[in-house]
Amino acid sequence: MVKVTPTVLKQRVEELKDDGIPEDLIDKIYEKIKDENLEAEQLEYFLNKIYVNFYNAMEEPGEPCGTIAAQSIGEPGTQMTLRTFHYAGVEEFSVTQGLPRLIEIVDARRFPSTPMMEIYLDEDYRKTEEEAIKVHNRIEQIRIEQITHDVDLDFVNWNIVINLIPEICERKGIDIDEIPEVLKRYKKKGTIKREGNSIIIDPGIEDLQSMQKLREKILKKVVKGIRGIKRGLLTPVDDNKEWVIKTEGTNMQGVVQIDGVDSSRTISNHIHEIEKLFGIEAARNMIIYEAQKVLEQQGLDVDLRHLLILSDLMCHSGTIQSIGRHGISGSKSSVFARAAFEVTVNQLLDAGLYGEEERLLGIPENVIIGQVAKIGTGSVQVMFDLDENLKILNERRNSS
Repeated sequence: MVKVTPTVLKQRVEELKDDGIPEDLIDKIYEKIKDENLEAEQLEYFLNKIYVNFYNAMEEPGEPCGTIAAQSIGEPGTQMTLRTFHYAGVEEFSVTQGLPRLIEIVDARRFPSTPMMEIYLDEDYRKTEEEAIKVHNRIEQIRIEQITHDVDLDFVNWNIVINLIPEICERKGIDIDEIPEVLKRYKKKGTIKREGNSIIIDPGIEDLQSMQKLREKILKKVVKGIRGIKRGLLTPVDDNKEWVIKTEGTNMQGVVQIDGVDSSRTISNHIHEIEKLFGIEAARNMIIYEAQKVLEQQGLDVDLRHLLILSDLMCHSGTIQSIGRHGISGSKSSVFARAAFEVTVNQLLDAGLYGEEERLLGIPENVIIGQVAKIGTGSVQVMFDLDENLKILNERRNSS
């Protein structure tokens, strides 16, 4: 038997494009069989099977593809483990995964429970850790409490004394001389001066409770970095070819303006933030990416096309809508379809009060009243005239 050469194999697999099979599937097929050392007949049989199975799996006209997509995502979703995935590192932080994250995406929550970003760097900064740290220091939010070992209240002079740790300031790239200027932006009254490694604030008040409140406020003040980025973790990717910053907290608008950040590859799991900054198409792609990532991490194989239907439905109005009674299901024109989903009595009462009309065009409403739904064979209406048919049969009988 003749073995197929790698060149011929690549060529034969590429021919599937002409048969209308998508490129992503062709790439997967090639990766699976490139090392199998197939014979010509085996390859021919395999490619024929791919063609037949692909076209057998396609949706027929009138098939309820939305129902199939919902079942294909929902059924494996029930098998997910409710666990949280941890990134190991010096400053460990956790990310919501599994079913809770999938629910977050489908519900189009305004704020994710664990917002995070993956910040990719420019050519000049991504190669070495030393250069990546420079960008990291510009991004990570540093508060006063992170660079001081204590903040004393001096009740003799009614001052607040911030004792800084110079080693941490140096490591984080903070100039101690600049700290009084930063604090002046927050504190308009009183005087602020530096003495050695201490910052002395004279707030001009002599009240114990007010001093303590002011001390707490000062501890939370941001000295450097981008608001919202609580922590950053430098990690190497692609076999140590480049360094990436993974952050706890998001602020896409602030991060993309930082020198050294590759804004074309930087991503955030905050879908509404992506929509606000880059538009609805970017948010749609993010819904697909995030849903796919969650399913793959749980070892579940859900076809991309089901996720495409889900994302298209969520974004078709121009804004992100949730799949639920506050979003898509609640905005349906059919009264019965809304009532079948949630709060049945309220939906029917409101429809009666406002005189809404039920046109019975969808699937749930036809199922409710026991009528044939307009799907599958129900989507075709054929009239059969028995008298005309009888005439034709008699004419044929007479002519023979």
